[in-house]
Amino acid sequence: MTTLYGLKNCDTCRKARKWLDRFGIAHDFVDVREQLPAPDMFVAWKDGVGGWDALVNKSSTTWRQLPDNRKSPGSDAEWKLLLREHPALVKRPLIVMDDGRIAQGFSDNGFKKLFGIG
Repeated sequence: MTTLYGLKNCDTCRKARKWLDRFGIAHDFVDVREQLPAPDMFVAWKDGVGGWDALVNKSSTTWRQLPDNRKSPGSDAEWKLLLREHPALVKRPLIVMDDGRIAQGFSDNGFKKLFGIG
């Protein structure tokens, strides 16, 4: 089953969930603040989207409020620790497909392409 990771109060995540419901696509929703992903999941997501810089929302308030020394993790272990402390840094929504593909963000056309609709 497709899993959508995000925040329940994120407008974009709500739009994505409504879109999935409208098109009858079965999915689970995981609020990353309530159900903190395992550290290895962050690494899998990073690998699926093309690196830590692609996974992390560096324009977010959370990122901007980090001390400068936290904004340049030098290893996977440091990135995993940062994301465990601040899961809202992950660009949302993050979608893990049944076949293992990973995608981020939401747009009507992007989801139609992702799910083979239209």
